[in-house]
Amino acid sequence: MTVTTSEALRTEASRRVPPPPAGGPEPGSPSAPGATTTAERDVTQDATQDATRDASSDVSRDADALPGAGTATADARADLTRLLFAGPDPDRTHGTWRRLLGGPAFTYRPGLAPAERAALSYERLRLLNDVLTAEDPAAPARFAADPHRLAALHEWIGPVDGGLTTLASIHYNLFLGSLVDHDLAHDHDLSAFTAMRRVGTFLCTELEHGNDVAAMETVAVLDRERGGFDLHTPTPGAAKFMPNTSLTGGPKTAVVAARLLVDGEDQGIFLFLTPLSDEHGHLPGIRVRRLPDRTGTPVDHCLTSFTHVRLPHEALLQGEHGRLTPEGSLTSVLGNRRKRFLRSIGRVTMGKLCMSAGTLGMARAALTIAVRHAHSRRISGPRAGERLPVAAHRSHHGRLLDALATAYAMTFLHREVVDRFAGLGDGEGDRTDWAAGAAGAGREDRADGTSREDRADGTGRGDREDRGDREEIERLAAVAKGWITWQARDIAIECRERCGAQGLFPANGISDLPANIEGGITAEGDNLVIWVKAASEMVFGHTVPLPPARTAPGDVDDPAFLRDLLTHAESLWQKRARTALREGPSGDPTGRWNATSTPALEMVEAHACRTAADAFLTAADRATDPTARALLRALCRVFLLRRLREHTGDLLAEGLLTPDQVRALPRALDTATAEAAPHLPTLAEAFDLPPDLLATIPLASGAGITRTLEQP
Repeated sequence: MTVTTSEALRTEASRRVPPPPAGGPEPGSPSAPGATTTAERDVTQDATQDATRDASSDVSRDADALPGAGTATADARADLTRLLFAGPDPDRTHGTWRRLLGGPAFTYRPGLAPAERAALSYERLRLLNDVLTAEDPAAPARFAADPHRLAALHEWIGPVDGGLTTLASIHYNLFLGSLVDHDLAHDHDLSAFTAMRRVGTFLCTELEHGNDVAAMETVAVLDRERGGFDLHTPTPGAAKFMPNTSLTGGPKTAVVAARLLVDGEDQGIFLFLTPLSDEHGHLPGIRVRRLPDRTGTPVDHCLTSFTHVRLPHEALLQGEHGRLTPEGSLTSVLGNRRKRFLRSIGRVTMGKLCMSAGTLGMARAALTIAVRHAHSRRISGPRAGERLPVAAHRSHHGRLLDALATAYAMTFLHREVVDRFAGLGDGEGDRTDWAAGAAGAGREDRADGTSREDRADGTGRGDREDRGDREEIERLAAVAKGWITWQARDIAIECRERCGAQGLFPANGISDLPANIEGGITAEGDNLVIWVKAASEMVFGHTVPLPPARTAPGDVDDPAFLRDLLTHAESLWQKRARTALREGPSGDPTGRWNATSTPALEMVEAHACRTAADAFLTAADRATDPTARALLRALCRVFLLRRLREHTGDLLAEGLLTPDQVRALPRALDTATAEAAPHLPTLAEAFDLPPDLLATIPLASGAGITRTLEQP
């Protein structure tokens, strides 16, 4: 027997326990994982009637039967959670941090001044490190080399402490990760950093050189007479901007990006291990000025400069991209300074994945809280004395469902990108080579454009195919970071609004999230800037995987057809960008790019959505529970139909949609929404936030902010 998506969802909903009589217990209290809440049952009857009346999808399903009433929701929820957190050893990757967040150390603490909140983030950072060192004193170094665990950490801590998310990304990825990626990790004792007797920080961006870090002014001059280097900030604009270099959090050591000068010759930008402070204060020659508080959770951001600070020769982080003998002779497998620089700061790509992971966790937390509130908040119904949850209304649950669909797409896309990025490494516990992608590490370039690897078999292929994969994955990480963080902000704002005035109180877990997400939008490459770079590469350097021509009209209820339409939209914008670039004003590179950038950025947006849809559909195909599979396909239809609305004119003009199909799209979206609406709680609870954590959030546990007035 073939069961349609609509039939599967309607059957599952109809098998649920009917809603309790009037005067029954108020919904909203935390339930065991997978349990059907009272609020969910309350809204089932009306929503199921909507689905029965509106749903017309005839998308084929592979399920022959559905589980029974008592286990259907639990089984579906468990399968959704499995798919959302799929990857190597999910319990170790995600479970470690999930269990930690359920403890009292991560409960929201009201009334703290900004400086106290910043100090609390450092205390929590040490708690994270204690978890790692309990495995093994050297575990933090291996952790820094594990993309899956590193990204997962940010997903779980993002919702509870934005400042902690920033500090963890800096210490584990940018600082400790940079040490692990260079020779220093093999001949230097890292125990002060792995035990966190010293906190690590990363100094790259300068006050007047943000997105143009290649113009960096900070210098490290080789001192042939005394040995070592002289680290110096030559101008006020070269001061390092916004690193966490204050005395808050204890003694600190930095990895500092500086231009290496040997006998007056610029050898490019390298990283230097630089102690900043000890238990008595900042070290001589280091000036730190604390910046005003920024939006979001406080971090001790500072302006930092150096006045002829002496560094030993071993402070230079060296590797294949550059090694400097004590006599001042530089050797490198890379052909120019730009590639050496990109190799030195290669950890920024992993940083993009950390930032998108943190904001992804924030979006999922906001949705969990907002969906719970939607089913516990009751308003007057159309009949006398009737009280309905706000989730009963399409104007409310439709917006949350749209956000849920996007959050699922974001999660599946992030899993895909992290998996591919992790494949660039040598394996857990070994030195990573992720950063080699853009820099082309391991290549010995020559004037003829070939490399040692290219010439090995005489074909000219060699390393180029592998290098192309690396560049594509690093570009995808940038595209995903931009799309995920922007979507996370939209979701957090939507959830805050859906919670009304209650959502304005930080104790209810949502109001701080949009500001914290703003930091992720800018960190590790401003979103627009990294998208512009990706767009410039993709105009001619990207092949859109167009589907085969269809012999019959597609079905607007079929996710595969909708995905193909989105692919065509991506291709259309790429063609426009190519035309604009070819026809732009000659002799005016800026003018040509100005004419090209708008369609090129539209192409990147469509590419991000299409790639997310591919990951979404792949996850749906992997579902083992028929209800979970049906839910994912309905949710993916919501996601795709929302994204296609802005492209329908183009698709109609190109003959890829018929007028009747365009007219049918709003109804298709309403149908998919009606199918998934009864299952909002199941979809949100699959995000698997710790019940103990949710119990501390008034809005997530069926109460309101006034509950805090009853606490001592």
